[in-house]
Amino acid sequence: MRIAVLGTGEVGRRLATTLVSLGHEVTMGSRTADNAEAVKWAEGHGGGHGTFADAARLGELVVNATGGLVSLAVLEAAGAENLRGKVLVDVSNALDFSGGFPPAIVTPDGGSLAEQLQKAFPETRVVKTLNTMTNTVMVDPGRVPGRHDVFLSGDDEDAKAVVADLLRSFGWPSDRILDLGDLSSARATEQLMQLWLRLYGVLGTGDFNFSVVTAGS
Repeated sequence: MRIAVLGTGEVGRRLATTLVSLGHEVTMGSRTADNAEAVKWAEGHGGGHGTFADAARLGELVVNATGGLVSLAVLEAAGAENLRGKVLVDVSNALDFSGGFPPAIVTPDGGSLAEQLQKAFPETRVVKTLNTMTNTVMVDPGRVPGRHDVFLSGDDEDAKAVVADLLRSFGWPSDRILDLGDLSSARATEQLMQLWLRLYGVLGTGDFNFSVVTAGS
């Protein structure tokens, strides 16, 4: 696929690099077409780069890997016309570090960031996933031994199926991709970051994940 990755931080670069390695045509989007991180990444990995609007226009699927506090503004810069009808994979968390660590989780109007983005772009098919783990585990679940889970939230079943296929290509087994239902379930996974951050502080590493264990499993 042609995939747009919005965001030049560690998460965006990790996802973009993995997607290129899987044979996708990736364009990294940033605020300016000559963003140094995007240019460096594109030169090193054979991908493309441009503004948020450039990338969104070229992508058949769009990944939001920006900081959650700026995600709405980023998608507005990308342009509703460039996002219309497309699957938007939202891996972001709205973390407010102004009070130090651990950061506060910002929940727009008591909902979730994913729901806020869906409301702002009703013709875009938002799917929330991968936001409950560090970026290395996102694309390489084998870093964490044993059975552990990735969650999926969204209102569009076909869009979730597309994203589930992408997750499987990252190495996630089908039975560890847990579909939590409609996009309102993203409220739970975004709030789960409060526990993740506390665990990170205690463990001193991000190489861990959550596993849902049922009786008899």
